[in-house]
Parts: sequence; C-alpha cells; structure tokens
Amino acid sequence: MLDALRRLSPVRAIFVAFTTAAWGGIGLLMLPIAKRGEGGASLMEAIFTATSAICVTGLNIVDPGSYWTPFGQTVILALMQVGGYGVMTLATLIGFSVLGKMSLRSRLTAATEAHTEGPGGVQHVLGGIVKTTLVIEAVTALLLTLRFWLGHGFSLPDAAWRGLFHAVSSFNNAGFALFPDNMMGFVDDPWISLPMAGATILGGLGFPVLQQLWRHHGNLLAWSMNTRIVIVMTIVLLVGGTVFITALEWTNPGTLGPLAWQDKLLAGFFHSVQTRTAGFNSIDIGALHEVTLLGMDVMMFIGTGPAGTGGGIKVTTFAVLFFIIWTEVRGDTAVHVFGKRLSRAVHRQAISVALLAVALVVLATMALMVLSPFDLDPVLFEVISAFATVGLSTGITADLDVLSQLILCVLMYLGRLGPITFASALALRHRKRLYELPKERPIIG
Repeated sequence: MLDALRRLSPVRAIFVAFTTAAWGGIGLLMLPIAKRGEGGASLMEAIFTATSAICVTGLNIVDPGSYWTPFGQTVILALMQVGGYGVMTLATLIGFSVLGKMSLRSRLTAATEAHTEGPGGVQHVLGGIVKTTLVIEAVTALLLTLRFWLGHGFSLPDAAWRGLFHAVSSFNNAGFALFPDNMMGFVDDPWISLPMAGATILGGLGFPVLQQLWRHHGNLLAWSMNTRIVIVMTIVLLVGGTVFITALEWTNPGTLGPLAWQDKLLAGFFHSVQTRTAGFNSIDIGALHEVTLLGMDVMMFIGTGPAGTGGGIKVTTFAVLFFIIWTEVRGDTAVHVFGKRLSRAVHRQAISVALLAVALVVLATMALMVLSPFDLDPVLFEVISAFATVGLSTGITADLDVLSQLILCVLMYLGRLGPITFASALALRHRKRLYELPKERPIIG
C-alpha cells in the first residue's frame, strides 16, 4: 500500500491519503464505543461526521456533544487535526522523524499539499507548521479552559476537555462544538468568543503567511505578494463582514435584536470571522434575514488564505480576479499587484478555480432543490457552506435525505482538496503540447 502510494503523483497521493484517512475515521466512528447508548452509529452518520471532520467543515446530522462518547469525540478531534494540518504533510513529517530522511517524492508530495515553494527545506517548513499549530491551540485551549471552569461552573476536567476540543476546532476552522446549540449560550461572552475568533483567524491566514509574519513582522517590504494580499483581504472582509451582519441584523428579534449594543458588535464580529470558514454560531442562523444569508454566501465562497485550515476559493483567487478585471477596465496589458507583475499562469489558475467552484455550487444546489422540499436560500447556503468547508447551517442538514447528504459529503471533499487538485488527481495522463495552433479571437462581451 505504501509503495503504491509513493509511486503516485503528488496530487493523486493527496487524493488517496485523504480518502484513506476518511474511511479510517468512518470505521472508528461505527464502533459501539464511539456512540452513546446501545449499538453503533449508522453508516451514513459515520460517513457524514468523518467527512465533515477530515474536511474541517463542521456540518452535522447528529449533535457531537450528546451523540458521540468521549472516544467518538476524540476520533473527531483527531480527524480535525489531521485534516487541518494535511494528511500527507503529517505522514511525511512522521516518516522523517522515524527514518531521519525523506525521499524526493515524499518531499514533493508534502510541498504540494503544504503549498511550500519547493521540496528543499520542506522538513523545516513542516516542523514550523507543527510548532505554530501546537502553540496557538495550547494558548487558546488554556484561555477557554479557564473561562469554562471559572466563569461557567464546569468541573476542571470537563472544562479542560471542552477547552482543548474547541481550540482544535477553532484553529482548524472546523466548527465542531460540544454544545447542543453550538456557541449560542456564549453570545455575550468575549472570553469565549474572542479566543475562538482569534484562533480561527490565525488558522485561516495560512501557514506561509504566519511564518512570514513571524520572521518579518516589522518589515512590510519583506512581505511577499501572497502575504500582502492575504492580510489586506482578511482585514477588508472581516471589517466589511462585521459591519454588514451587524447593521442588517441589529433589530432582528431572532438574532441580534434582544442583545445589548456591545454584545451585538461582539456577535457581528464573531460571525464575520466564522463565516470565513470556521462555522461556529452564537446566534440562530436560520433566523437571519435572507439578504444576510446571501451576503454570507459570498463571504463563505471567498473563504480564507491559501495553505491554511480554511476553505473557499481563497482570498488570493478573489483578489487576482479583481485585479484582472481592473486591468481590463483600465486598458492595461499586464496585471500588476502591489508593485509586481502577475504571471499569466496565475490568471488561468484563478479563473479555472472560480469557474469550477461556481459550476459545482450551481449543480449541487439544483440537485438538492430537486431532492428536497426546501427553498433556494437555505439550500444555497448549505451547499456553499459544504463546498467552502464552513459548517454553518440554517438547520436543514439533518432533515435532508441520504442522497442529498452524500452530495454534501462530496462537496466537502472537493472543497477541502480543491477543484484543481481533484481534477488533476483524476486526470488520466499529463502531456506537453509539442506545437502551437494559430491564434484567433472571438468577440467578448
């Protein structure tokens, strides 16, 4: 099995590794020890939960806190950690630790999944990712544990477990919660909301950005184009999302209406963070105005930074498309971003990712509308939440039929791996064209 995996191309190895890890999680969750009460979980419950966890999404058809035992919750936590870090990067790092060396193919595969610049120093990069992950999760877990223990009356062991679980879920942008109403019981508690939001933001920035910020935090000129785009877009979307959600829901009696003004601002900021793409909720998503849901659809679709734990088409893809349009409007011949010229290969990648994502969302939305009795707004929200690996839900996931739930599983899988990675993994062969055809231009617009 391992020899066969090593012979695969990097993208195919990632595809196979995620599939194998998901089925391992499914098997563990089907054990009677993983479920409370008599018997084990059904195949569909295990498939949906394991897929959601390994794809760091957070959509559920059963309540994680009351349905799964501590063993089952531990399996979910492990799947979130592996899914957020990356199956192949984790396997490569373990192999390096055990054997003291890595093959070139292993380094290439890990570099592909971690989006590093090359295979040369990949073990150093992977080690830095582990340290970053553990430090952020440990700090977040400590803050949450103290608050659950001292502020909400949980016993210290229970508070510690909940603190750890929600810290891992937050940093990996997973959105799994151990409370039946997710985080709605803590809507006015900044000591819970802000640490979780902070971990979510850091996980969504992406590991390359985090490492560059650590090395060159005081020297903006040393930042790469990727880091500049991710930082600027993150700030714009967080601020814009907070204003958008808070303003539209300010008087909504089902969401922000009953809260004090400072709690409305806290909840608005929290959901601006979670919409990109963690999936925790401290207000009832099903009670949001339709226009709010539509705006959140857009934010979920855009997502977070590349090579991080979030989903969506990524803020870099969205920014590249914006600069391409801006260049065409101005009549320029080359796309410039922050004083650098953008490669034309990046143009094609961004357009391909965006169009494939739109096609998947549209097709899945139409399929679910045929299969379910729900209207467009909740169905579209659920589909984008699954594809962008967000996990926010209007409450219809558990009421969908098995085929619809399987469609959501496929969307989560595609969203985590990425449309381009998935298409490349399924490609029968790669070939280089030895000649070029004559140019001709159709009429556009």
